[in-house]
Amino acid sequence: MAKRRITQETFDAAVRENVEDLEMDPDEAVREAVEQFESQGVDLSCIVKAGPSEFSDGQGEPTHTILKALDSLRKGRESVSLPEMAEELKCFTEQCSLGFAQRYLAAQKDAYPIILSYCKKSMEEEEEGVATTLSAFAALTDGQPDLLEAEGRQILLDALKKYQGDPLVTRAAVSVVRNCCLKHEQNRQDLVKEGVLPLLTGAITRHTRRAELVKEASAALRVMTFDDDVRVTFGHAHDHAKMIVLEHNGLKVLIEAAKAYHDNPPLLSELCAALSRLAVRNEFCQDICDLGGLKLMMTLLADNYESADLSRQVLSAMRAIAGNDDVKDAVVAAGGVQLIVIVMNKHARNPAVCEQGCACLSVLALRKPKNCTVIMEDGGALAALQAMKDHQLALNVQKQACMLLRNLVAHMQNYCQPILDMGAETLIGKAVQKHPDCADVGKAALRDLGCKVELRELWTGTHGSLSN
Repeated sequence: MAKRRITQETFDAAVRENVEDLEMDPDEAVREAVEQFESQGVDLSCIVKAGPSEFSDGQGEPTHTILKALDSLRKGRESVSLPEMAEELKCFTEQCSLGFAQRYLAAQKDAYPIILSYCKKSMEEEEEGVATTLSAFAALTDGQPDLLEAEGRQILLDALKKYQGDPLVTRAAVSVVRNCCLKHEQNRQDLVKEGVLPLLTGAITRHTRRAELVKEASAALRVMTFDDDVRVTFGHAHDHAKMIVLEHNGLKVLIEAAKAYHDNPPLLSELCAALSRLAVRNEFCQDICDLGGLKLMMTLLADNYESADLSRQVLSAMRAIAGNDDVKDAVVAAGGVQLIVIVMNKHARNPAVCEQGCACLSVLALRKPKNCTVIMEDGGALAALQAMKDHQLALNVQKQACMLLRNLVAHMQNYCQPILDMGAETLIGKAVQKHPDCADVGKAALRDLGCKVELRELWTGTHGSLSN
């Protein structure tokens, strides 16, 4: 059931009543209003839950800081020069960065056309404030991709083309692209058709030494491969991934960028995440390996295994490229299994790392009996079972571990008893009982391990006539 919503004005009126009628101090008045509305099942995620900075005379309507900043921009956009409005733009950007409620309130008060007019003015007059106006644009659109329309798209593309050599402008424009494409399929398709992909890959190549810009552009490329807009039945995620690889040399761009950094785990995590999104075809997986991507991932895993986030992303990328059978063998030959087990043991309490570790080993074991031997000898099965024991409430850990155990014995029945001796039957049984979504893969694992399993027949195929 959808929660009720109220306007900012309704919330502010309640706060004002608490202050004036009940003589509460501002902080107490806000807390009381929040409790009152939440007890009524009201969704306050879009409400600025801060005391109004002032009450105007007569009407008593509050003015929040974000609205003050917006009002200053509204008044000055026609009569005041852009350099003189720089501080107001920065104030607006800072206020938007405080939270979604501030951005939402600003958008409700027509902030988008105001900010767009400043962006357009800065580019037409070739002022130094282009980066400042685009930063405000990026702050406003964070979480609000529906704001973008044709004129906004054109301004973004023009900025990326005209200021290719300016890292500050480029980064700000790329941030807007990423914000407006997240969970918005139409924006993705429109921007791709209008030529944003080569501008993103070009930004990475041109500004390789600008870590934050490379990270932002890599994230924007990755978002282009998402299928996360629930309003659209079928997206173009796969097509966009192919375009990035085939038409814009995306694999090489990302791998070369990663080679330039060895001490920046957040950036390397983003680059690995982007690579994993591009490994959508068998030949792309092989291309990543041939371009030095696998060697890079192995090095990253060995040198940064203490970083949980980077380890998780590297494992995810290795899992993606190991969809290619030749790459599976290359990973195992390079000592990948031992590294994966080391990382899983190091981050045994981290469910995300354990999930990706199990998934990666599962892919390496699929249809590869020799790889199964290496996984067993290097302790992969034991690490997976320990992960199941440590993360019994984590559905994905349980599922991936069950898939790994099943793949290990599918063509190597001699491993059934050793795995059962490690306590697999009990752990899998618990997973099946706790997680209905784990039932199919869990029972399949038990069956292949030679355990007694009660399978439910979903359809008997009995004959009969169809009735209207």
